[in-house]
This record gives sequence, C-alpha cells and structure tokens, in this order.
Amino acid sequence: MTRAVARRAAGALLLAALTAVLGAAPAHADGYRYWSFWQRGAQAADWAYATQGPATLRPADGDVVGFRFAVSKDSADAAKPRGEAGFGAVCDRTPAKDGTKRVAVVLDFGTPADAPAGERPPAGRTACAQVATDASAGEAVAAVAKPLRYNSAALLCGISGYPKSGCGEKADGGGARTATASPSGERDGEKADASGDDGGPSAGLIGGIAVLAVLGGATVWQTRRRRRG
Repeated sequence: MTRAVARRAAGALLLAALTAVLGAAPAHADGYRYWSFWQRGAQAADWAYATQGPATLRPADGDVVGFRFAVSKDSADAAKPRGEAGFGAVCDRTPAKDGTKRVAVVLDFGTPADAPAGERPPAGRTACAQVATDASAGEAVAAVAKPLRYNSAALLCGISGYPKSGCGEKADGGGARTATASPSGERDGEKADASGDDGGPSAGLIGGIAVLAVLGGATVWQTRRRRRG
C-alpha cells in the first residue's frame, strides 16, 4: 500500500468515526407552543419571567402581568410580551376603589408562525383588572379575558378561547406532548427534555472525541513506521 493510499484510507476512517460521533450526539429539545407568564412591577422597566404560576402569584396594586403565546424551548428562550404599555397607560381610566387593587394585564397572542395549525392569533390587547386585594394573577386575567382554559396540572392552556385546543405540545408536529406546570413556573416537559444538556459536552460526545484521538494517533504512528521502513 502506497503512502497516498494509506493517507486516504486513514482519512476515510476518521471521517466515518466523526460522522458516527455527531450522529450519536443528542439533539436539542424541540420547542413547545404555550402561554408564557411575565410580570413587571410598577417601577420596573422590563419584563421578568414569573417564578410562580398565575394561580399562585399575587400581584400588588400597580403591577403589570403579561402573557405571550409563542414557541420556545424554556424560560430562557421564551418571547416577551410586545409593546411598551405600563400600568398608567392601561389603568389610568380605572379609579382606585377601597377593598380592591388594580392590575394591568397585557395579552400578546403571538404571531401566525407560532399559531397552531388552522388558527390565527387575535390582535394583542391590554386591560385593567380591578380585583380583590388578595386576588391571584390568574384571577386578574380571568376578570378581563374569559374564558380561560387550564389542564389537570394547572397549566394555563388558553386565554380568551385561544388556542381552541391543545396544551404545551411540541411545535414540530412530531406527536403531542403535554407539559405540566411546576411550582417554579417552568414546565416539567422542558425539564425532561433539557436534562443532561447544561451547555457542556455530553458523555457520548466526549467518548467519541476520545475515539477520534486514538484513531488519529494510530494513523500518525502507521505513517511514521512506513517512512522509517
């Protein structure tokens, strides 16, 4: 076997091994189609992803809560509600009343690209919910945007009838998978898909790289041996 043939054979072996390694590497989790929940204090300049679900979070008078329907992988990837409406702009025409609080509600139904098949998102809107002082964010949005639709795990699935059905399904059409709510406001479906994917290399990828290193070393050794011969 000539040196050129040996080099081509070694290159083909390395390419095959690299292809096997990349093929074995885990794919990123697919996005989910769901309502994300946001909050903003009276003096806050930007949205913060809520750390509680709307059924347990109890906003204060003057707070703003937002809901955005979109496709995302997790809370870090979630799209924020659009628009700059603050508490004053939403609730300035709703006078304060004893025994109640006012909460500005921002609803962003998302884009046509994020809509389930056969549905079109309504235009976004805002409303001022005047509710009891101990009311939750869920009660505030229910006061201005009925009907709401929840699943058995208390995940908010629909606002004002949108979407008509479904709850946290994968957006790739590869089979419905319902995500459930957790106390932190994250979806259990996200946690399951993201486990082991903390931004570092997977064990399979590390093992594959080790194999490539061994193959590369063997190729260099064989080439040097032929040259000495």
